[in-house]
Amino acid sequence: MLIDKSSAYRILDANCNRLREGIRLIEEYYRFVETNETLTIAFKSLRHKLKNIEQLLGRENLLLNRDTSTDCFSKDNRPEELTRNSIDDIVNAGFKRAQEASRVIEEYAKITDTPDVSSLAKLIRFELYTFEKDLWIHDHGKKKAGN
Repeated sequence: MLIDKSSAYRILDANCNRLREGIRLIEEYYRFVETNETLTIAFKSLRHKLKNIEQLLGRENLLLNRDTSTDCFSKDNRPEELTRNSIDDIVNAGFKRAQEASRVIEEYAKITDTPDVSSLAKLIRFELYTFEKDLWIHDHGKKKAGN
């Protein structure tokens, strides 16, 4: 199966957007719910790393290949996207969305002329894995201590 570069850039554009959205969900939680300046800055820093990825890919490559009109998921919400039972569910969805998007960027960047993008995406992905674990342990410990 061969994929042309325009399709790769379309996928990269969608996943750069998805990565930014996922990180932003997490960042907003630590800014407005936990009011944790250190973590807010850390997640903002991850978004700035994404900006570097977008610059390496070239904004024009991303935008010229964007085509929301033919995206089969652009019109309707998937049922699983409509239900969140708590803020924890939102933060967890943000982590998963961002981790998945960074993996997609890591892989599809390999067929463009931007080898550094793959490495940067991998770094972001592993930072997200570490943050998720550390924050879960921290929050889980707080809940146990509160019971």
